[in-house]
Amino acid sequence: MKIAVFCGSSIGNNTYFKEQAYKLGKEFAKLGITLIYGGASSGIMGELASSTLANNGQVIGVMPKALQKKEITNKNLSELHIVETMHERKKLMMDFADGFIVFPGGIGTMEEFFEVFTWNTIGIINKPCILLNIDGYYDLLIQFFYKMEKEGFLKSAVREKLLIKESLDDAITAIINNI
Repeated sequence: MKIAVFCGSSIGNNTYFKEQAYKLGKEFAKLGITLIYGGASSGIMGELASSTLANNGQVIGVMPKALQKKEITNKNLSELHIVETMHERKKLMMDFADGFIVFPGGIGTMEEFFEVFTWNTIGIINKPCILLNIDGYYDLLIQFFYKMEKEGFLKSAVREKLLIKESLDDAITAIINNI
């Protein structure tokens, strides 16, 4: 099983996210789940990959050439794929992955999430996507989905396709049960 995790290339201000990234990587390794991620050695991305590798897990990174200079590429991965564009990165990650977990992150994380969610919605892919709302990180986004539904821009059936989980254990269970 291969799970893509979308997450930040910075560590953020909440150390709990770093701790949870480490725990997620350790759980992936323990369960034999291959991590697919953005290929950086910094931030939440780096913590997640390092933890997976330190616990004898498999990690596949996908890094666009343009980001190689801005983000420190992790050279210790099981596999590293260098691609030309961000779109190629997302497409390759979607092709490799059996499912997705959206960890707290920034605008890049959101962009990756929205593409996967949209592709699932319109039938380009059919793979589970878990929005990991640890420490209430995505509370406002979740409220916005309900606002979109109330205003008639999002159907209930589409909103209900999004799997929202509050803990790593629940997210891992949900992803395994939905693949």
